[in-house]
Amino acid sequence: MPARIEPLAVTARTATSALGHGAAAHLQALSRDRGGLRANDFSSAPLDCFIGRVDGIEETALPRELAHWDCRNNRLAWLGLQADGLREQVAAALARHGPPRVALVLGTSTASIEATEQAYRRLDDGRFPEDLRRPEIHTPHSLAAFVADATGIAGPALTISTACSSSAKVFGSAERLMRLGLADAVLVGGVDTLCDSVLFGFHSLELVSRRPCRPFDCRRDGISIGEAAAFALLERPAIAPHAPRLIGYGESSDAWHMSTPHPEGRGALAALDDALARAGITAEQVDYVNLHGTATVKNDEVEARLLRRFPHRTRAGSTKGFTGHTLGAAGALEAVVALLAIEHALVPPNLGGSEPMPEAAPWLALRPESRDLHIALSNSFGFGGNNACLVFARGDSR
Repeated sequence: MPARIEPLAVTARTATSALGHGAAAHLQALSRDRGGLRANDFSSAPLDCFIGRVDGIEETALPRELAHWDCRNNRLAWLGLQADGLREQVAAALARHGPPRVALVLGTSTASIEATEQAYRRLDDGRFPEDLRRPEIHTPHSLAAFVADATGIAGPALTISTACSSSAKVFGSAERLMRLGLADAVLVGGVDTLCDSVLFGFHSLELVSRRPCRPFDCRRDGISIGEAAAFALLERPAIAPHAPRLIGYGESSDAWHMSTPHPEGRGALAALDDALARAGITAEQVDYVNLHGTATVKNDEVEARLLRRFPHRTRAGSTKGFTGHTLGAAGALEAVVALLAIEHALVPPNLGGSEPMPEAAPWLALRPESRDLHIALSNSFGFGGNNACLVFARGDSR
């Protein structure tokens, strides 16, 4: 088992999703049991489903000096950077540590592929149209390169693309960068936007529901796809003694199947065990679990097996009924939700699961609950068996 790690302070966090812009909008929606899914109004051809679409992306304009990065994904990243004073807090970290000592680790599954889709639809004599003839946006690293340019971060800049675990795994990479002395602060996060490749791709796998998704419900029949930008700034605890902490993480890759989890959840259990070991805690000490909970038949069936590790006092639920499955941004978005749960003593409800699976029912919160939370866990499981679990603690819990 891995050794216990030194906790890292989460000195800033923010989220932008179908629930709104910033932490306050998310807290309000979660506490009022109000979801953000809507009937699909995005895809280039009709597709009967619900989506978690962020308002304001199309109207957003990047500053002139960043205009060459313009695409839907980078616009959403820009919106996310403006919320909750994040850019100002990153600037303060750059002043404290120096730009080369601040690193950037971001997760995404599709990056700016929506711009590439547009380019292929508008081919000009076999070439991309002139306005989209910008190689920097047609690459998986477009997001991290853009955010580094937009913030002035000059340390290591990494992109992690491991499907739906992408922006959960960024926290583990950040801890290693800091433990190895390569950075004094790390901005982590994830951004993914809606695009035809994702909507029709998941539809071709028969994984998209025609109604708002129902995580851990007996009648669940597929996902609702969403989009989001979420970020967190990690620094050493001396910078912010009372800030919430990242105290553990676990990662695994079971490689059981390209799109189906191991039937016994071996990879997910391995990630969970590693996360608890790095945190130096047992499952009995976990107060809240933000479940991956995609509302597909297999994911929820397998993830429910993990709940047996926790006492019935541990509360759990998926928040994808609020935001949709935001793919490569899901890990960071749900990490922010876990942090909000700790900070505000709120257990978010498992929206959509009105007829809960019997094997998950004892742990599921079906309505918002006010509860003192010291330790929260967040699960992210991706295609190809990429699994990640994160453990957060209240600042006064260690």
